[in-house]
Amino acid sequence: MSARPRTTSRRARLAAAAAIAAAGLAATALTVAPASAADAFSVQYRTSASGATADQVEPWLQVTNTGSSTVALNRITLRYYFKSDGPSVSYRFACSWAVKGCGNITGTFGTLANPTATADRYLEIGFTAGAGSLAPGQSTGDMQLRFYRSDWQTLTQSDDYSFSGTQTGYADWQKVTLQEDGALVWGTAPAGNNPSPSPSQSSSALPSPSGSTSTPPVDPNAPVLFDDFSYNTSADAAVQQHGWTVKSGQGGPGVPGATWSPADVTFPTVGGSKVLNLRLTTDGTASGTKETEIQTTARKFKNGTYAARVKFADAPGSGPDGDHVNQTFFAFTPLNAPMDPNYSEQDFEYLPNGGWGEQSNIMYETTWETYNPDPWNAVNTHGEQRQSFDGWHLLQFTIDNSNVTYYIDGQVVATHGEPYLPETPQFIDFNHWLIDLAGQYSNTPRSYDQQVDYVYFVKDQVLSPAQVATNVAALRTAGTAFKDTVPAN
Repeated sequence: MSARPRTTSRRARLAAAAAIAAAGLAATALTVAPASAADAFSVQYRTSASGATADQVEPWLQVTNTGSSTVALNRITLRYYFKSDGPSVSYRFACSWAVKGCGNITGTFGTLANPTATADRYLEIGFTAGAGSLAPGQSTGDMQLRFYRSDWQTLTQSDDYSFSGTQTGYADWQKVTLQEDGALVWGTAPAGNNPSPSPSQSSSALPSPSGSTSTPPVDPNAPVLFDDFSYNTSADAAVQQHGWTVKSGQGGPGVPGATWSPADVTFPTVGGSKVLNLRLTTDGTASGTKETEIQTTARKFKNGTYAARVKFADAPGSGPDGDHVNQTFFAFTPLNAPMDPNYSEQDFEYLPNGGWGEQSNIMYETTWETYNPDPWNAVNTHGEQRQSFDGWHLLQFTIDNSNVTYYIDGQVVATHGEPYLPETPQFIDFNHWLIDLAGQYSNTPRSYDQQVDYVYFVKDQVLSPAQVATNVAALRTAGTAFKDTVPAN
């Protein structure tokens, strides 16, 4: 539904995360030199969940390079040590927000060889190549991390080795260890559990931008949805016949009291062909705000390749600029109950004027596992790019049994794995809505347009952007304006 503020109950803390700089690197093996004697680090810790028991442990960390040489972050790991709530209890890791980008931070759990009264397991934090490096004196900045029981039962943290309920502001913390290339550089592990050096490691780089390194053969008979939106109006009978629902009335996401307007879902001719146009209008009031959304009627899309050619707008066609608008392309499964395990969502969300604490252009790729609307608790991860995306762009994401991979204009921008993969079939959706009324206080009417040239989905096939372009071109050359062979579930 693309409706919730970003990643945590601390909704305003989504400021200042760095762009994923190395998302286009090819995955290669990397042999790492031993840690330099000049390398040194400090680890600062605080908690935002200070109770003896909690729904989730929230160790917020930051690392500072106190040495004299620049060090790649993918050579570094951290360990947070804790006492499990039982031998059969499993845990899941999540990153709520990070300056380096949650998509560049990994979390895995391990079991200590020598359990103590306060620790028998650890959470190991690592970094992908996209996190970059730390120069002398530089810090990673905030890493707002958390983990929770897989069954979402309350956990006890007062008996955890690395936990301190009184540490609510960042300070050096020796009970979280830092390893460089596996060698202990900072902190003190529970007795008898010092991490052992490792001679080499593999980089966690993302797939190559072309996606062609290991692209499997494509089944020419795979089920496909293709629509180039050659309709007359949103009331055209073919819109419904082709499996689309145009939203009307009120309800989220967006400003409470705003209206979803089918009349503002139009199909103008642009460059000689029809496009879908989603118009958002506002006069700075809820009652004067009209939003737009079109969604597949059938929930039948899961693994495969999703693609759309979308035109974003940084400014309104007329009137004052600055509204916190949200322009989207996404797939989702509805939330049927708080923390519904079958909920899922994969979003492209472009905020041309910021919002959610951001002050300017930002694109999010957010992958959701689940959430609780009240009190707010989100389990998701995201990538982001801090730049203008005004104009036409090719958006694509692929889902297989291992990853959700996002592309913009043929380049990988984010890759997210478990626990964020969808469990059940989904809808495909485009919507254009107003986050809040705080971006621009003028009562002068203004309107923003988001356009879609086509949408394309192929079931159970991971296609490269080049393959998508070839297939769409073939459909258009054949004169196909609409095709849907994806079976209902």
